[in-house]
Formats: sequence, C-alpha cells, structure tokens
Amino acid sequence: MSGESSAQSASVAFGKARAEGRGTLVGYLPAGFPSVDGAIEACRVMADAGVDVIEIGLPYSDPVMDGPVIQRASEQALAAGFRVADVFRTVEAVAATGVPTLVMTYWNLVERQGAASFARDLASAGGAGLITPDLIPDEADDWLAASDEYGLDRVFLVAPSSTDRRIAETTAACRGFVYATSVMGVTGARAETSDAAPALVARVRAAAGPDSVPVGVGLGVSNGAQAAEVAGFADGVIVGSALVRCLLDVEPATGRAALRDLTADLAAGVRR
Repeated sequence: MSGESSAQSASVAFGKARAEGRGTLVGYLPAGFPSVDGAIEACRVMADAGVDVIEIGLPYSDPVMDGPVIQRASEQALAAGFRVADVFRTVEAVAATGVPTLVMTYWNLVERQGAASFARDLASAGGAGLITPDLIPDEADDWLAASDEYGLDRVFLVAPSSTDRRIAETTAACRGFVYATSVMGVTGARAETSDAAPALVARVRAAAGPDSVPVGVGLGVSNGAQAAEVAGFADGVIVGSALVRCLLDVEPATGRAALRDLTADLAAGVRR
C-alpha cells in the first residue's frame, strides 16, 4: 500500500470494547460547527468523556438524509465559511487524541475532489476512513481502490429494507464496521429505539457469517438507557443528533458542558 494511514481502524476500538464485554460508543459531530476550532474542541470533549470512535460530518448544502438538528448545524458551518479542506485539519486534530476518527460524507463531495486525492489527504491527516451513506458498493469502484491503496476503513449502510443478498454484499465490502440504520427516514434522536434494529443486526450477522465486521446501529439513540438497550444486541451504538443538539443555540462553554455530560451518560450506558 502507498501512503497508508497511520490511524487505527475503527475495528480496533470495537475489538477492545468486545474484549471488555461492552458495546462501542460512536459519536458524531459536524466539522465547522459551531466553528472549525469549536468542532475540534467539542470532539476532544467527547474523547475525554468516553467515546470510542468519532465520526466527523462533512457539511453539505443538500443534506437529504440528515434530520433538522444536523441540517441546522451544517447550515451554520457553511454560512461561517467552512470549506472541505477544513475537514482534514479537523480530522488531524481529533485523531491526535488517539480515538479512531472517520469522516461521514455524501459521496458527491469526495467525487468532486477525486476519490484517490481525498483518500490521500484523509490518510495524511490520520483519518481512519469514510462512512458513505449514499454510496453502495456496486458503484464504489474508485473508493474501493483508493481505500485499499491508503489502508482506510470503508463503512457502508444497510437498512431494514435491504435484501439478504444486499446485506451480505454490503457487509463484505465494509472495513471497520457496517452501519445499520435502525429506522427508515432521516437522522434524529427519538424517544424510543426502533423495534426493527435487533432483527436487522441478526440479519447482518446471519448473512455475513462468523467473519462479519462489527455492526454499529445508528438513528435514534439519545440517552444512556437507550445506549444500553442497543449495546445489548449490537456491537456499537452510534449517536449523532442528540450530541449535536447540545451545541445548538447555546454559549460554547455551556454546550461543551452539556456535551460532556451526555457523552459520559452514553459511555456508561454501553458499559452496562
């Protein structure tokens, strides 16, 4: 491999958590929100409070899969002048904490730069890989090649509507973990986790066999009790909107305190 990333794969964090008999906590925040430096500081707060893997969102002007909380955060970042280059500075600073750091992005932004160029810059910044919610393995030849060249995780999504064949093909293409979206629709914290989530995780494991990559469940978790519930049947618990909401419409210090408290609650939840 040329230019291979020096970052640990997310699978290392999942393996460590499994060895400790607990779930893995994956936390999401958008780059550039509430500012580039503010996002870096917020991610450091999450790392200190017990998150195992960090997803850095890449703000996009047409976030069709994001709920209102993440949309607002992305809009604020873009209005403040965020540029794609800022995500690499963010990744470099966050990865320095030792927590595996992935970028979550719509594929159009990667394609605009070029998959090989984006992979090179991400690896140089110490990023672990990419989560690509709107890209399927069948259409990912450029990314499969680039991620192999630079030793990066590639995380694709499966949903309750996915066929068993699609689940098997998607999981086989993943490296790091597979992202199971437990509810249909846009992202956002919910009062209850989805009833479909345990069945989807079971289908992923059945389709992929004993060598399956870890399964992380996202969309809906907002507190430690829900995190404990999801960690009871999945390898990882992915939290986004609830964490982002801590930083909306508040003073930075207040937001960071709320973020620290929620992350600690979620971290305690996956350890129950």
